[in-house]
Amino acid sequence: MPEHSLAEWLTLLEARHPSEIDLGLDRVAAVWSAIVQQRRQRGDAISLPTAITVAGTNGKGSCLASMQAVALAHGYRVGLFTSPHFLHYNERIAIQGLPAQDRVIVDAFDEIEAARGDISLTYFEFGTLAALVVFLDAGLDLVLLEVGLGGRLDAINIIDADVAVVTSIALDHQAWLGDTRELIAVEKLGIARPSRPLVIAEADGPEGFDRAIAATGAQPFVIGRDFILDLDPDPDQKPERFSLSLGDSGAGSQHFDGLPVSGLMPSNKAAALQALSCAGLSLSADKVVAALDGLALTGRQQRMMVNDCSVILDVAHNPAAAKALAAALPPISGRYLAVVSVLNDKDWPGIVEPLSDIFAEWYVGEISDSERATKAQTMFEVLYNAGLSSRLFESVEEAFTSALAEVAKEAGKDDVIVVFGSFHTVSAVLNMQRVSDGCIQ
Repeated sequence: MPEHSLAEWLTLLEARHPSEIDLGLDRVAAVWSAIVQQRRQRGDAISLPTAITVAGTNGKGSCLASMQAVALAHGYRVGLFTSPHFLHYNERIAIQGLPAQDRVIVDAFDEIEAARGDISLTYFEFGTLAALVVFLDAGLDLVLLEVGLGGRLDAINIIDADVAVVTSIALDHQAWLGDTRELIAVEKLGIARPSRPLVIAEADGPEGFDRAIAATGAQPFVIGRDFILDLDPDPDQKPERFSLSLGDSGAGSQHFDGLPVSGLMPSNKAAALQALSCAGLSLSADKVVAALDGLALTGRQQRMMVNDCSVILDVAHNPAAAKALAAALPPISGRYLAVVSVLNDKDWPGIVEPLSDIFAEWYVGEISDSERATKAQTMFEVLYNAGLSSRLFESVEEAFTSALAEVAKEAGKDDVIVVFGSFHTVSAVLNMQRVSDGCIQ
């Protein structure tokens, strides 16, 4: 086929497969097998290094970012695959903390195209295989892999992870994963492998969770039982540091003090450290604390200034994440204003409920870059029927612009705009203007 740029490749992939989501391993496993066979014939690399796969309703990105930061601080060469992206597709495939270059991804796409024959792949499956191909040639010590949806039937599960991590189990994507936490747990635990470590950061598992874990045949490390997180006690204020005792994965147990609470959730950081220990990494307490101090992740309670207004970006898109967002927003002297939009498979009333007392005004606009966008009018009606003050806009961009104007008009220097509801919602705001030095300019 003629040579394509990365942008041309992505346009082609978006149009090629009839389904955005098509769970199942047969097609992607067959293409991966063909890639490995062709590489073996050429004498190219065919084996990945130590692999850690992370599933979970919420917290996957935080856990992966923590693992990447700590592993890099210890001098390991690390590859990271995540999805979706915010500004550039290259964000999905990182080598040593930096996005892969266009040429590297295009070469991987070309290799997949040559191997797939007449097998149809989704956009996500093609990207998953591309990340694996890139990692084969990168001379890595460790690869960190994020599940896209569920776990058992997700494309990344063609890789037998050396360590599996499940960060949380909550209701989301019920049409594909089941409508109970019990069913969703089984899907997410499907990334575990017999006799290999399985790290669980969900402290409140659904009914039958222990049986489901045992059924995997994996070696479990469960938070609160096998690895222990202790928040520094202070009844008068939120703790700023926590301690962590890791479970013994074969090289002895470890204890860490003074780990930072701020930024990403402590349970996800704890799971990250337990997973790295299970993967055989020898961790230095000083390097761990330094790596986690100040660690931030795009779209996870991310703070920035826009036109002298304080803005928080968070991809919270289900009731459990909305509850966590509500708990993370401290009391302020000004107002919280919501800029929000969700996809149509989300529990919108369930997202609104834990945040109903937080926001003085809701600015609702429709996501413009997904066919699964919820109509703005539909979201508005839920807010109206709940008695919440809200304004309706055609797009997220218009909603955000109006919220900024409201803060400026009222001279609300103490007001805070919170953008949330979806990766698409946060991306819309990030894409409005150039991002530089942590601020939108």
